[in-house]
Formats: sequence, C-alpha cells, structure tokens
Amino acid sequence: MRVLFLGSPSFAVHALDALVAAGYDIVGVVTQPDRPAGRDRRLTPPPVKVAALAHGLPVFQPETLRDPAVVATLAALQPDVGVVAAYGEILRRAVLAIPPLGYLNIHPSLLPLYRGPTPVAGAILAGETVTGVTIMLLDPGMDSGPILAQAVVDLPPTARAGPLTDELFRLGAGLLVQTLPRYARGEIEPRPQDHSQATVTKMLKKEDGRIDWSLPAIVIERMTRAYDPWPGAYTFWQGQSLRVISAAVTATAAAATPGLVVGRSARGHPLVQTGSDALELVEVQPASRRPMSGAAWLAGIHAREIRLGETMQNQ
Repeated sequence: MRVLFLGSPSFAVHALDALVAAGYDIVGVVTQPDRPAGRDRRLTPPPVKVAALAHGLPVFQPETLRDPAVVATLAALQPDVGVVAAYGEILRRAVLAIPPLGYLNIHPSLLPLYRGPTPVAGAILAGETVTGVTIMLLDPGMDSGPILAQAVVDLPPTARAGPLTDELFRLGAGLLVQTLPRYARGEIEPRPQDHSQATVTKMLKKEDGRIDWSLPAIVIERMTRAYDPWPGAYTFWQGQSLRVISAAVTATAAAATPGLVVGRSARGHPLVQTGSDALELVEVQPASRRPMSGAAWLAGIHAREIRLGETMQNQ
C-alpha cells in the first residue's frame, strides 16, 4: 500500500516509525511548517519532519490544506490510504477524497468520549480510571468517524497529560500496524460511533490553567496533571506567577478563605485551603526560577499571612 502520512508533534513520530518498520511505502509526509520556538524564537522543524528526513522520506509543509494547489500535489502522489496522527488541521472534503481507502486516524481516547483537541487532559480532569486509544476513519466531522479498533488502558491517579499522551500514541502506533492490513483486506467492518454518548474537549488557553481556589482540592490537583506541560496550573503570590507542578489532597474541616495557607503537611509543604479540603503544594515553580519543593518555597516566604490567587493589583 502507498501511504500518505500526516502528523506533527513528537508523539506522532511513533506512528511514522511503526509504518516504516512494517515496510509500508510512504509516498509523502505532510507536517506543519517550521515555527519559531524557545526563548530565542529560532525557526524549528516539527519532530515529524526531523524523523521523516532521517528515514529519507519526502516532506511537505503547506501552510494550509485548503489550497487547491496543495490538494493537487497530494493527489499526484496517488496514495492508497492516509494515516493521521495529530497533524494540526482538520482535513476538508477535497483532501479526504484523495486516497481510495480513506484516512486512519489515531485518537488518544475511547471514542466517542473526549473528541476534540485535548482528549487526554479531558480524561484526567474528569477523574477517569480508564482511558485508551482509538483507530478510526476520518470523516468531515470532529473525530466522529467510524471506529476500526480500540485498546483500553488504566488511567492511574498520578498520570500526567504529557507522558500519558506519548504512551497512548505509542500504543496507537502498534494498534495501527495491526489494523491497517486487516482493514485494507476488508476484514474489519467500521463501527459507527454512538454520537449520543459523545463528549467534546476544547482547545486550551493560557488562562485555563489559572487556579480558582474556590474549587475542590481534587479538581485543582487534577489540573496540575491535566495541564502538564501546557498551560500548567498556576496561581499568584504578591503579583508573581506561581506554578503548582504537583500537589496532593488533604482532608480538612477548616473554614478558612480559599487560597489561604492554613498550615504545613507532615512533609513541610504548605497546605492551601480550597472550596473543599486543603491542597498540599508538593512541588512549585515561582516566576523565573527553577522548580522546587513546596517546603523550600515556603521557607523563603516571610509573611504573617499567605493568601494565593491575588494579583498585585488586588492586594
């Protein structure tokens, strides 16, 4: 089979590597354009581009797939099937129509749950105990196409979005190379999703990571893991950002104001009152500094009262 691959971030490389190892004829790799990155804003290629060039594969980096000239270029490759792994743009009908067998997409959730751009964060925020990966056929909708295969894994209470996403795409890469030949031979009947059970995630913004201390501690603790590595769960102390990297829930009957540090844990970390229970700040990162333990941060604070969440203008 002639395969057209579309993907961009590091975790999409697992699928590309798996296809190469399985001996597929990859006629083209479509990925996002090089973008400025890092403090020096140096033009940086997407990880999939780096991997594709290392494999000696032809790379295409269009600004958009809506350009008719781009569609014509991809059609000229005459792919039998497409594979999509976090490419970064919704495929329109003209692109979807190119390969006769359509496009297989790796989605890191148990569809129809957690459609959209942030499924791993969505599952962690919801407190799910299991998650998984789905191989589906793309249609014009948002992750609404029929399912070809799924794999289920436990979602431990310590899971963080970054590592879990990588784990799910690694699992999905293996599932892909098992599913693709069977699908091409007509041995798999695509299973329509139950759209009535669908849940949809949203594109994250920086402000989504700001902690509202009136929320229950369990919700804030999940934020620290769901929003890792971006946008992070953060609050403010004396007008400066304070990222909460890891935390733990501590039962408390205190009636203090949410955001107020009400004591120390047995490990010496600050305990912050929330809307329900207290949150132990295990690891934090003050603005322009390296991560440190909550105990180390607290040791450097000289204030009679510590109330988090207020910007300088509100203090």
